[in-house]
Amino acid sequence: MSPFENSTNLTARLGRWSARHRKTAIFGWLAFVVAAVAVGATLGTQRLDPDTVGAGESQRAQEIVQAGAFADSADESVFVASESHTAADPEFRAVLADVVRAVSAQEGVSDVRSPLEAGGAALVAKDRHAALVQFELSDADEQATTLVEPVLQAVAGVQERHPAFRVEQFGAASGQRVFEETVGEDFTRAEYTALPVTLGVLLVVFGALVAAGIPMLVGLTAVVAAIGLLSVPSQLFAIHEGANVVVLLIGLAVGVDYSLFYLKREREERAAGRGSEAALEAAAATSGRAILVSGLTVIAALAGMFLGGSAIWTSVAVGAILVVAIAVAGSLTVLPATLGWLGDRVERGRVPLVSRRRDGDSRIWGGIVDRVLRRPPVSAVLASGLLVLLAVPALGMKTAESSIADLPRSLPIMQTYDRIQESFPGGPLPAVVAIDAGDAAAPAVRDGIARLRAEAVATGLMAEPITVQSSPNGRVALVSIPLAGTGTDETSARALEALREEVIPATVGSVAGVEAAVTGQTAVSEDFRALMAERMPLVMGFVLVLAFALLLTAFRSVVIAAKAVLLNLLSVGAAYGLIVAVFQWGWGESLLGFESTGAIVSGLPLFLFVVLFGLSMDYHVFILSRVREAYDGGRSTEEAVAHGIKTTAGIVSAAAFVMVAVFAIFLTVSTVDMKQFGFGLAVAILIDATIVRAVLLPATMKLLGDWNWYLPSWLQWLPRLEHERPAEPHPESQPEILAA
Repeated sequence: MSPFENSTNLTARLGRWSARHRKTAIFGWLAFVVAAVAVGATLGTQRLDPDTVGAGESQRAQEIVQAGAFADSADESVFVASESHTAADPEFRAVLADVVRAVSAQEGVSDVRSPLEAGGAALVAKDRHAALVQFELSDADEQATTLVEPVLQAVAGVQERHPAFRVEQFGAASGQRVFEETVGEDFTRAEYTALPVTLGVLLVVFGALVAAGIPMLVGLTAVVAAIGLLSVPSQLFAIHEGANVVVLLIGLAVGVDYSLFYLKREREERAAGRGSEAALEAAAATSGRAILVSGLTVIAALAGMFLGGSAIWTSVAVGAILVVAIAVAGSLTVLPATLGWLGDRVERGRVPLVSRRRDGDSRIWGGIVDRVLRRPPVSAVLASGLLVLLAVPALGMKTAESSIADLPRSLPIMQTYDRIQESFPGGPLPAVVAIDAGDAAAPAVRDGIARLRAEAVATGLMAEPITVQSSPNGRVALVSIPLAGTGTDETSARALEALREEVIPATVGSVAGVEAAVTGQTAVSEDFRALMAERMPLVMGFVLVLAFALLLTAFRSVVIAAKAVLLNLLSVGAAYGLIVAVFQWGWGESLLGFESTGAIVSGLPLFLFVVLFGLSMDYHVFILSRVREAYDGGRSTEEAVAHGIKTTAGIVSAAAFVMVAVFAIFLTVSTVDMKQFGFGLAVAILIDATIVRAVLLPATMKLLGDWNWYLPSWLQWLPRLEHERPAEPHPESQPEILAA
């Protein structure tokens, strides 16, 4: 009889049922995945409109824009420059006229403005050697990125006819088109790279193709099902397009991790001499329980995004929680059913030259843990000191919202952007003052707008060309004002502050019945940064308290729960510090192939905290579960720590390496926000699986001794979820059964 056969914990019962009803569990899972895909295809996922997402004043400005019933359009500019001619020369004016004719003849183009018109002087650079032709491109049904292609070709034709001049285009549609193409290629490459890399690592871990393929299948089916089911909540609230990327990354990570933990324990029990059914029951009662606790902790951490104050965080949280829940369900049901069906055939497809050890211990990590346990005070001080040192740069973290302007300068269109920015500072991404006046043509309103233009230029922080648009219903006016700076630096922030706090209140804002709010890249960045600064303490507090409560319940120890929270905070802090050093200070720019923007993407600290806190709990829960199991089995705390870490170090290292390899792939993409995201996750997981789990955790547990298991008397009412103590396996003939 299996020592776990009478186990009453939930995961043991699930594993036992699944193993004994294999066909029902396997085909039921497949039916669930197919049904989820069918639901997604039938309902369709309602996507969040980026223009409706904002915070603070910029969000209010977007609402005013919508009240104006403007036709959807994208701002575009054609940059014309010459080193030898000025805008007053006939040759220069001939090129401008050619540009106007070329773009005006294209479908969807309207409101063409050039220096050739009355009042067009603002479209000429101060040195007179550059000028802009501006126009609107219809974006009805988001068609601007399609309509812009023939416009770009027409502008290229003008360039061919006038080779002595520089004639090139940049704008919302042309920039977005390049952005989508670049990012699309990046993500396609990343997806195609991530799967082989993951499979390659798993092959090294298990040494067999079948065993390596099982975690991949669990992770991928969880991702597919989650993406399909995401269409259901999207009928209530729109889902941000980034949610799919998060679902893929988180789903693949936890799906592979959970399957690794479960399969590792099952193979270990088989190698120890247990029968197939007994090994599955042992894995279900132990690793299955760790998976459930870990999954609940990850979900608790991800739930913190609901407090982020943005529709983006809400949609991302729903997707991430959904895929983790599905991955947990799959790991506890279809995984034991599959292992029960395969039996020892899971070892088929052996990979030559890949050696594995039968005892499950890691020789390298075992040596490290032994040395740490011999000198725990020194190990704890050195490891914690290193993490604190790595975290120090985070104290100077600056944040800003990412934009098209962050694309690589190797792209021709970004070189055009830089040239426009040099001749017309702030011109490519201006601030937009949305004015709700009831009657935008009223004399008082027109006078207020005129004073707004004059006062803005007078500050020296804003400049021409300033443009004004009136809404079709006559209610709203939009004033586009270029700001000094790059759009996300301190200069632009000062210009925005001057516009909001000084210029608008003294001009159009003083007109009775008028409401004015500012949006645009700089405004959105500043408002979102302020929102994150306000919400971050709330999110952190929620995650820390909930994670502490779950771990306290799972391990019945105040010390274990508190220490887990503190160690995770050290991991996250070190990751923050490294991100600042690399992406804000510019360390390693040439190595990583990017240009520092001097700031971290606004939402990244919150997102990384939530995701890293959840993922790092995977390892912590898994390791502590083995430690607690050994302790409950009669070993001393020191023996239990050594046994728990040595027997799990190899699989934790493998799981971490899978994550690090996958996340590091995102360092190859073009957008700085994804580079920061991939780098942050990769280094945090690496730090967590090495310095924290192999050094700090055993050192602190050795120092605390039996205090590790302290639970005050007033908390004795907590449910007892300890592991059962496994009996010694009966000697059975199990040739060639090797531990993973």
